[in-house]
Amino acid sequence: MELFDHIRASVREPGFWAYSSWLDIVTKYRRSRLGMVWLLLPPMLYVGGIGYFYALLQNKDPMASIPVFAIGYLLYRLFASVITESCTVLLGHSGFILDGHLRLTDFMFRVLAKSLFYLLAAMPLVVVVLLLSPALHWTGLLTLPAAFFLVVSNLFWISVVVALLGARYPDVNELTGSIFIFAFILTPILWPPEMAPWGTPHGWFMRANPLYHMIEIIRAPLFGNHIETLTYVYMAAMTVIGWTAAAVLYRRYSRYVPVWV
Repeated sequence: MELFDHIRASVREPGFWAYSSWLDIVTKYRRSRLGMVWLLLPPMLYVGGIGYFYALLQNKDPMASIPVFAIGYLLYRLFASVITESCTVLLGHSGFILDGHLRLTDFMFRVLAKSLFYLLAAMPLVVVVLLLSPALHWTGLLTLPAAFFLVVSNLFWISVVVALLGARYPDVNELTGSIFIFAFILTPILWPPEMAPWGTPHGWFMRANPLYHMIEIIRAPLFGNHIETLTYVYMAAMTVIGWTAAAVLYRRYSRYVPVWV
Protein backbone atom coordinates (compact mmCIF):
# COMPACT_ATOMS: atom_id res chain seq x y z
CA MET A 1 0.00 0.00 0.00
CA GLU A 2 1.37 3.40 -0.99
CA LEU A 3 1.61 6.04 1.70
CA PHE A 4 1.18 8.98 -0.66
CA ASP A 5 -1.87 7.42 -2.33
CA HIS A 6 -3.50 7.01 1.07
CA ILE A 7 -2.59 10.58 2.07
CA ARG A 8 -4.20 11.97 -1.08
CA ALA A 9 -7.31 9.88 -0.48
CA SER A 10 -7.51 11.02 3.16
CA VAL A 11 -7.16 14.68 2.17
CA ARG A 12 -9.95 14.30 -0.40
CA GLU A 13 -12.23 12.66 2.19
CA PRO A 14 -11.79 14.55 5.47
CA GLY A 15 -15.20 13.64 6.84
CA PHE A 16 -13.99 11.11 9.41
CA TRP A 17 -10.77 12.59 10.71
CA ALA A 18 -11.76 16.28 10.68
CA TYR A 19 -15.20 15.87 12.23
CA SER A 20 -14.25 13.21 14.80
CA SER A 21 -11.26 15.22 16.04
CA TRP A 22 -13.43 18.30 16.52
CA LEU A 23 -16.15 16.18 18.16
CA ASP A 24 -13.61 14.86 20.68
CA ILE A 25 -12.79 18.40 21.76
CA VAL A 26 -16.41 19.53 21.96
CA THR A 27 -17.56 16.54 24.02
CA LYS A 28 -14.56 16.87 26.36
CA TYR A 29 -15.54 20.39 27.46
CA ARG A 30 -19.30 20.21 26.99
CA ARG A 31 -20.13 19.72 30.69
CA SER A 32 -17.62 22.17 32.11
CA ARG A 33 -18.75 25.63 33.24
CA LEU A 34 -16.18 27.48 31.14
CA GLY A 35 -16.64 25.22 28.13
CA MET A 36 -14.30 25.92 25.21
CA VAL A 37 -12.55 28.64 27.22
CA TRP A 38 -10.43 25.79 28.63
CA LEU A 39 -8.74 25.58 25.22
CA LEU A 40 -7.20 29.00 25.80
CA LEU A 41 -6.96 29.31 29.58
CA PRO A 42 -4.22 26.70 30.35
CA PRO A 43 -1.71 27.97 27.75
CA MET A 44 -2.47 31.56 28.77
CA LEU A 45 -1.74 30.81 32.44
CA TYR A 46 1.31 28.72 31.61
CA VAL A 47 2.83 31.25 29.24
CA GLY A 48 2.08 34.18 31.53
CA GLY A 49 3.14 32.51 34.78
CA ILE A 50 6.15 30.43 33.73
CA GLY A 51 7.28 32.95 31.12
CA TYR A 52 7.24 35.81 33.61
CA PHE A 53 8.98 33.74 36.29
CA TYR A 54 11.84 32.65 34.02
CA ALA A 55 12.21 36.16 32.64
CA LEU A 56 12.85 37.37 36.18
CA LEU A 57 15.31 34.53 36.83
CA GLN A 58 17.29 35.52 33.74
CA ASN A 59 17.05 39.27 34.46
CA LYS A 60 15.28 39.92 31.17
CA ASP A 61 12.41 42.13 30.14
CA PRO A 62 9.27 39.93 30.39
CA MET A 63 7.74 41.67 27.37
CA ALA A 64 10.76 40.60 25.31
CA SER A 65 11.14 37.03 26.59
CA ILE A 66 7.52 35.92 27.08
CA PRO A 67 6.64 36.08 23.33
CA VAL A 68 9.69 33.96 22.47
CA PHE A 69 8.73 31.46 25.17
CA ALA A 70 5.08 31.43 24.05
CA ILE A 71 5.90 30.50 20.45
CA GLY A 72 8.36 27.82 21.52
CA TYR A 73 6.02 26.34 24.11
CA LEU A 74 2.96 26.18 21.83
CA LEU A 75 4.98 24.56 19.05
CA TYR A 76 6.51 22.08 21.50
CA ARG A 77 3.03 21.24 22.80
CA LEU A 78 1.92 20.60 19.21
CA PHE A 79 4.86 18.27 18.58
CA ALA A 80 4.46 16.40 21.85
CA SER A 81 0.71 15.86 21.48
CA VAL A 82 0.93 14.65 17.87
CA ILE A 83 3.84 12.27 18.43
CA THR A 84 2.72 10.81 21.77
CA GLU A 85 -0.89 10.32 20.66
CA SER A 86 0.28 8.74 17.41
CA CYS A 87 1.95 5.98 19.43
CA THR A 88 -1.46 4.62 20.52
CA VAL A 89 -3.78 5.86 17.77
CA LEU A 90 -3.85 2.57 15.84
CA LEU A 91 -4.29 0.47 18.97
CA GLY A 92 -7.06 2.78 20.09
CA HIS A 93 -8.98 2.38 16.82
CA SER A 94 -8.60 -1.36 16.37
CA GLY A 95 -12.32 -1.78 15.72
CA PHE A 96 -12.25 0.66 12.81
CA ILE A 97 -9.06 -0.91 11.44
CA LEU A 98 -10.47 -4.44 11.56
CA ASP A 99 -13.61 -3.19 9.85
CA GLY A 100 -11.39 -2.26 6.91
CA HIS A 101 -13.28 0.77 5.64
CA LEU A 102 -10.75 3.42 6.70
CA ARG A 103 -7.15 4.03 5.71
CA LEU A 104 -4.45 4.12 8.38
CA THR A 105 -3.63 7.68 7.34
CA ASP A 106 -7.14 8.72 8.40
CA PHE A 107 -6.22 8.02 12.02
CA MET A 108 -2.92 9.89 11.72
CA PHE A 109 -4.71 12.88 10.21
CA ARG A 110 -7.17 12.67 13.10
CA VAL A 111 -4.35 13.09 15.63
CA LEU A 112 -2.82 15.95 13.65
CA ALA A 113 -6.15 17.74 13.19
CA LYS A 114 -6.98 17.53 16.90
CA SER A 115 -3.63 19.02 17.88
CA LEU A 116 -3.97 21.76 15.27
CA PHE A 117 -7.40 22.64 16.66
CA TYR A 118 -5.78 23.15 20.06
CA LEU A 119 -3.10 25.32 18.47
CA LEU A 120 -5.74 27.33 16.61
CA ALA A 121 -7.61 27.92 19.88
CA ALA A 122 -4.42 29.45 21.32
CA MET A 123 -4.01 31.88 18.41
CA PRO A 124 -5.52 34.84 20.34
CA LEU A 125 -2.73 34.40 22.88
CA VAL A 126 -0.12 34.29 20.10
CA VAL A 127 -1.49 37.47 18.51
CA VAL A 128 -1.44 39.33 21.83
CA VAL A 129 2.11 38.36 22.82
CA LEU A 130 3.43 39.14 19.35
CA LEU A 131 1.82 42.58 19.35
CA LEU A 132 3.31 43.27 22.79
CA SER A 133 6.79 42.13 21.78
CA PRO A 134 9.26 44.96 21.13
CA ALA A 135 11.39 42.56 19.07
CA LEU A 136 8.70 41.51 16.58
CA HIS A 137 9.82 41.69 12.94
CA TRP A 138 6.80 41.93 10.69
CA THR A 139 8.82 40.63 7.74
CA GLY A 140 9.17 37.36 9.63
CA LEU A 141 5.46 36.77 9.10
CA LEU A 142 6.16 36.35 5.37
CA THR A 143 8.15 33.17 5.99
CA LEU A 144 5.66 31.80 8.52
CA PRO A 145 3.27 29.89 6.16
CA ALA A 146 6.06 28.07 4.30
CA ALA A 147 8.01 27.29 7.49
CA PHE A 148 4.89 26.05 9.30
CA PHE A 149 3.93 23.83 6.37
CA LEU A 150 7.44 22.35 6.30
CA VAL A 151 7.32 21.63 10.02
CA VAL A 152 3.84 20.08 9.90
CA SER A 153 4.82 17.89 6.93
CA ASN A 154 7.75 16.56 8.95
CA LEU A 155 5.49 16.09 11.93
CA PHE A 156 3.20 13.93 9.81
CA TRP A 157 5.87 11.50 8.64
CA ILE A 158 7.03 11.18 12.25
CA SER A 159 3.42 10.41 13.17
CA VAL A 160 3.32 7.65 10.53
CA VAL A 161 6.54 6.05 11.81
CA VAL A 162 5.67 6.14 15.52
CA ALA A 163 2.10 4.95 14.81
CA LEU A 164 3.43 1.84 13.08
CA LEU A 165 6.02 1.28 15.82
CA GLY A 166 3.41 1.84 18.53
CA ALA A 167 1.05 -0.68 16.95
CA ARG A 168 3.81 -3.29 16.97
CA TYR A 169 5.49 -2.36 20.24
CA PRO A 170 3.14 -0.79 22.87
CA ASP A 171 6.14 0.21 24.99
CA VAL A 172 6.92 2.91 22.42
CA ASN A 173 4.29 5.12 24.06
CA GLU A 174 6.03 5.02 27.45
CA LEU A 175 9.42 5.62 25.84
CA THR A 176 8.15 8.59 23.84
CA GLY A 177 6.57 10.20 26.91
CA SER A 178 9.84 9.91 28.81
CA ILE A 179 11.80 11.37 25.90
CA PHE A 180 9.56 14.43 25.70
CA ILE A 181 9.97 15.13 29.41
CA PHE A 182 13.73 15.26 28.92
CA ALA A 183 13.52 17.04 25.55
CA PHE A 184 11.64 19.98 27.05
CA ILE A 185 14.75 20.86 29.05
CA LEU A 186 17.08 20.17 26.12
CA THR A 187 15.08 22.34 23.70
CA PRO A 188 15.56 26.13 23.94
CA ILE A 189 12.10 27.10 25.15
CA LEU A 190 12.68 28.27 28.71
CA TRP A 191 16.17 29.45 27.77
CA PRO A 192 17.50 31.20 24.63
CA PRO A 193 19.59 29.34 22.01
CA GLU A 194 22.44 31.78 22.61
CA MET A 195 23.14 29.96 25.88
CA ALA A 196 24.31 26.92 23.88
CA PRO A 197 27.03 28.22 21.52
CA TRP A 198 28.98 26.23 18.99
CA GLY A 199 31.86 24.18 20.34
CA THR A 200 30.25 23.38 23.69
CA PRO A 201 28.76 20.01 24.72
CA HIS A 202 25.35 21.55 25.36
CA GLY A 203 25.60 23.34 22.02
CA TRP A 204 26.08 20.02 20.23
CA PHE A 205 23.21 18.43 22.14
CA MET A 206 20.90 21.29 21.23
CA ARG A 207 21.78 21.19 17.54
CA ALA A 208 21.34 17.42 17.40
CA ASN A 209 17.79 17.89 18.68
CA PRO A 210 15.29 17.98 15.76
CA LEU A 211 12.76 19.86 17.90
CA TYR A 212 15.17 22.79 18.14
CA HIS A 213 15.38 23.14 14.36
CA MET A 214 11.62 22.68 13.91
CA ILE A 215 10.92 25.49 16.39
CA GLU A 216 13.72 27.79 15.31
CA ILE A 217 12.84 27.83 11.60
CA ILE A 218 9.44 29.26 12.59
CA ARG A 219 10.35 31.38 15.61
CA ALA A 220 13.66 32.99 14.67
CA PRO A 221 12.41 35.15 11.75
CA LEU A 222 9.53 36.48 13.87
CA PHE A 223 12.01 38.11 16.26
CA GLY A 224 14.71 39.03 13.76
CA ASN A 225 17.09 36.27 14.83
CA HIS A 226 19.51 34.59 12.47
CA ILE A 227 18.74 31.02 11.36
CA GLU A 228 21.86 28.90 11.27
CA THR A 229 22.78 27.21 8.00
CA LEU A 230 22.74 23.93 9.89
CA THR A 231 19.01 24.37 10.51
CA TYR A 232 18.27 24.60 6.78
CA VAL A 233 20.46 21.58 6.05
CA TYR A 234 18.99 19.64 8.97
CA MET A 235 15.39 20.34 7.91
CA ALA A 236 16.08 19.48 4.26
CA ALA A 237 17.75 16.18 5.18
CA MET A 238 15.07 15.41 7.75
CA THR A 239 12.31 15.97 5.18
CA VAL A 240 13.83 13.84 2.42
CA ILE A 241 15.12 11.00 4.60
CA GLY A 242 12.09 11.02 6.87
CA TRP A 243 9.46 10.85 4.14
CA THR A 244 11.45 8.16 2.32
CA ALA A 245 11.69 6.06 5.47
CA ALA A 246 8.00 6.58 6.27
CA ALA A 247 6.96 5.52 2.76
CA VAL A 248 9.12 2.39 2.92
CA LEU A 249 7.88 1.40 6.38
CA TYR A 250 4.25 2.05 5.43
CA ARG A 251 4.48 -0.06 2.28
CA ARG A 252 6.23 -2.87 4.15
CA TYR A 253 4.34 -3.00 7.44
CA SER A 254 0.91 -1.35 7.13
CA ARG A 255 -0.56 -4.66 5.97
CA TYR A 256 0.34 -6.21 9.33
CA VAL A 257 -1.38 -3.57 11.46
CA PRO A 258 -4.73 -5.46 11.66
CA VAL A 259 -2.80 -8.42 13.09
CA TRP A 260 -0.91 -6.28 15.60
CA VAL A 261 -3.92 -4.45 16.97
